[in-house]
Amino acid sequence: EKYRTRILPLAVVYGGNASGKTNLFKALSFIKNLVVRGSHPSSAIPVEVFLLDPKSSSEPARFALEILVDEKIYAFSFVVTRKAVLEEKLVEVLAASEKVLYERTGSTIRFDKSLEKDQVLHFVFRGTRDNQLFLTNSISQKVEHFRNVYDWFENNLHLVAPDSRFGRFERFLEDGSPTLCAMRDALAHVDTGITNLEFESVRLDDLGLPKDFLADIDENLKEGDAALLMLRDPIALSRHDGELLARKLVTFHSNSQGESVKFGMENESDGSRRIIDLLPVFLDLCVENSHKVYVIDELDRSLHTLLTRHLLEGYLSSCAAGTRTQLLFTTHDVLLMDQDLLRRDEMWVTERSEKGGSSLTSFSDFKDVRYDKDIRKSYLQGRLGGIPRVYFDGLNMHSWHENECKQGV
Repeated sequence: EKYRTRILPLAVVYGGNASGKTNLFKALSFIKNLVVRGSHPSSAIPVEVFLLDPKSSSEPARFALEILVDEKIYAFSFVVTRKAVLEEKLVEVLAASEKVLYERTGSTIRFDKSLEKDQVLHFVFRGTRDNQLFLTNSISQKVEHFRNVYDWFENNLHLVAPDSRFGRFERFLEDGSPTLCAMRDALAHVDTGITNLEFESVRLDDLGLPKDFLADIDENLKEGDAALLMLRDPIALSRHDGELLARKLVTFHSNSQGESVKFGMENESDGSRRIIDLLPVFLDLCVENSHKVYVIDELDRSLHTLLTRHLLEGYLSSCAAGTRTQLLFTTHDVLLMDQDLLRRDEMWVTERSEKGGSSLTSFSDFKDVRYDKDIRKSYLQGRLGGIPRVYFDGLNMHSWHENECKQGV
């Protein structure tokens, strides 16, 4: 309230194939990984250059975002090449001004006057590698000044790729957990045929894992942590009371005699697996006092439009003035382009220029898009951009097959 700023709980990004939707997802994933995981001392920073501009390979990449942490707004930005962090800046945004907590330029750093006399900060910066963010190193050196910002990236920002499996599965490993119970109830209402969902114990020796690999997991998996192995069946590894446990997720269906039949996940359809992947996400978003931000690439993959809409309506119905969760997703599903479901400023479109660069525009920026307009029709007619450019009428596969390709001969 002190900022007098209203933040939308949801944003959907449309656009044609190769228009840049997934690059937005990749950029956020890159930021999170560089902050949380950091970089190896001898490794290059894994930033991708724009391949369609010869000059960009030698130019730095700039990343910037504003985040809400503990009812405070922070602006975090950095500029990197594959070799080094050239600039880095963390700003606390105040109601009528801003406080630059630190600003790094090359081999120098400037702190806010409230932090300037803290010699530990200067010492930590001197030990920060060229290819490492100061924010990341400060946390590894147990400096707590910026812990809340780092924790937001580690614990609040979650990215779900099209092939992500069982998001946040560690939340429902225990039978009787609220998340697992809620998933069982939800699956019974979405017409998957699944009547129950359980984790089944598996002997570690039966997994056929190399001893060195298993020993590495045993050494690094901490109490209460979980890891996912994508084998024939996805296997969840966790540590409980010091013991390493392996469990696989199984489903149950009723046969024609009303008996319960166990299915492995490989027996489930792509749609059912996708629902199981996404349900923990939407349940997490609806938790009271949650501050999670989820970014989902291709939300609609393998899902029927009505089911996708049902998930979104369930999330939006849980939102209120005090809600601090956010959902950003990309999609091709134009049936969701409905102003009864989404506001104009919640719908965005990516557009690729002739030179290959991408731009992102909100539907609210188009002057002729009114609240009562059939926005879907305008979009499909190309009046809002973000649709594939097709320069021929139909795919005449027969004529293509008959015409010999001369290119490269």
